[in-house]
Amino acid sequence: MKLLCSGAAGFIGSHVAEAFIEDGHDVHIVDDLSGGKRSNVPSGATFHHLDIRSEEATALVQAERFDMLVHHAAQMNVRESVKHPREDASVNVDGLLNLMEAGRENGLQRVLFASTGGAIYGDPVYAPQDEEHPLCPVSPYGVSKLASEKYLDFYREEYGIPYVSLRYANVYGPRQNPAGEAGVIAIFIEQMLNGETPTIYGDGTQTRDYIYIDDVVAMNRAVMEYEGTRIFNVGTGEETSLNTLFESIQKHTDPSIDNTYGPVQPGEQMRSVLDISRAKNELGWSPTTDMDYGIGKTVEWFAAQLTSSQSQ
Repeated sequence: MKLLCSGAAGFIGSHVAEAFIEDGHDVHIVDDLSGGKRSNVPSGATFHHLDIRSEEATALVQAERFDMLVHHAAQMNVRESVKHPREDASVNVDGLLNLMEAGRENGLQRVLFASTGGAIYGDPVYAPQDEEHPLCPVSPYGVSKLASEKYLDFYREEYGIPYVSLRYANVYGPRQNPAGEAGVIAIFIEQMLNGETPTIYGDGTQTRDYIYIDDVVAMNRAVMEYEGTRIFNVGTGEETSLNTLFESIQKHTDPSIDNTYGPVQPGEQMRSVLDISRAKNELGWSPTTDMDYGIGKTVEWFAAQLTSSQSQ
């Protein structure tokens, strides 16, 4: 298929695009490089340096007539969304609508949408949270992802464009950008490799569901053949506290480095863990990466990047 992969100069999107190229798809990437890097763009992709909200992006969709939109472009920093909710909505909602409006008139057949499994549910009414859990986002980022899913349901109903929404847990791994994408694992690893003391906001008992990038890529591949519209959680079903996470990273970096604690940040929830039974039962997918192994591989990548930058 001819795919438009938005945001695929970023962490998750670049890995997914790389896999789709390996699978023989014709991949075009649109990214404004605000959070991603040109070096992340996989070989074999056609790259377009564009803002997804722009008229140029509209013209690209009109000219190329893509079969499928794989949409990872987003403002995905929860804390930034609290500070700047209008910018968050502009990128996450207006950007999607710009591509969908062009796509519906120019042959778009399917959408694969990167949603959020933590921020869209809010603090659990029950745990683990399945796809039927009440949707109570506590941040503008979560609200924008929920609005995007609702808009995609409109395009399905009105224009017959099916979509699969993947509600990601906290994804980590090589290429994660600690500055632009706010992944706590990437932030802690970079700080600790530089001999700095990480700050845990709150008491460290807040939990998340952390999933390694290879398992996320496998899920994206699994839904390529899915017929119709469906929402899937993409996580591990396991809760890990920030304190436990810090200890794991500490083991792989420098055991002598301790942490400090700071105030709880606005818009941050205390608990998040996903029920992945639907993906297991309907797609035969389940994560296979042990967290200790995943942390080790991620530390290796960041260490190599640090060595490379120091040698230049």
